[in-house]
Amino acid sequence: MAIEYREWREGDDLALLEIWGGPETAQAGQFRSALAVSSDGSGGEPWRRCIVAEDVIDGVGIPVAAGVVYEASLHPERLWTYIEVAGDHRRSGIGATLLTMLRREAGHAPSGVEKLRAKVEPGTAGAAFAEAFGLAPIQRSRLVVVEPGALRLPVFPDDGGTAGENAGSDVVMDLATGSVELTDVVGRYYSAIHSWDPPGVLSVGQVQKLFLDDLTGAHGAIVLRARPESAFGAGVKPAKKGRIRAFAVSYAAPADPDAAPGLAGARAPGSDDAGPGAAGRETPTDVFVGHEPALDPADAAEAVRDILSLIAYQHPVMLELDDSMTALRAAVEPLLDSGKARLAGAETLVVSD
Repeated sequence: MAIEYREWREGDDLALLEIWGGPETAQAGQFRSALAVSSDGSGGEPWRRCIVAEDVIDGVGIPVAAGVVYEASLHPERLWTYIEVAGDHRRSGIGATLLTMLRREAGHAPSGVEKLRAKVEPGTAGAAFAEAFGLAPIQRSRLVVVEPGALRLPVFPDDGGTAGENAGSDVVMDLATGSVELTDVVGRYYSAIHSWDPPGVLSVGQVQKLFLDDLTGAHGAIVLRARPESAFGAGVKPAKKGRIRAFAVSYAAPADPDAAPGLAGARAPGSDDAGPGAAGRETPTDVFVGHEPALDPADAAEAVRDILSLIAYQHPVMLELDDSMTALRAAVEPLLDSGKARLAGAETLVVSD
């Protein structure tokens, strides 16, 4: 086996797909699209270096592996990297050589950033490779489906201080996804839960594009507010709404264009990614749940639990649960332990050197 290394060329993706076959993990499926022609970072393209390993047989090079390292405008303090080697060429040093070459290339990144990060699934060849070469976990992420009625609904007093048909109307509200108020809290929450890999300064436009734009599929939001208070005493109606304590943004499912609108609206029955036995389950709605990052931990946990109980009262919801989301973990992990919530796929680890 004679292995030679060169820069990525147009058409390498098709050649490699013939050798690799389908992606082994969700991460492989996502990161294969990052394998592309190298870029110096001009013209709006992110800086990227992509290298291909060829097995030369009778003077003909057959692509069998590739690796890429590139800058990201979001989370700019590390470079993303991805390496894939054909199954029958593993454990022969190709991956190690590619990683060494990519680390050398990282030293020329315009940003001056050299730290690498990658995504792997525990127990896979990729995870073992990352560990062997000094990439250690810095975050764990899980996709979790919360079953309908998993949490008891909160009891809110109405405007007059007693429970009734208007109870909660002054604290639980629909909000347009284009709301500046919602955009502000979503952006600050995202930054707060990513202190382990800072996203940098997020503008209003960036937050909208990432989480709340129509192109993201965002199509509904509700917020849980603090009870409004009047500056003129308890007998005078407040002039302003209470501040947002927690929020939930829902995302439309592209595969189900006829799904009813609303945060957790009825969806067409069918199977999801839960594996055997899932047939007949209602498809969960994707949601992004968070809270005002300035809340103290106990208040944040209560607010997140309350809004989660509302959106998952009648229909299942699916959310991403990172270990850094302490308030959401406080609400969801007991549900996983009791069987009222379930994992929707394998865990994902972000690893870094």
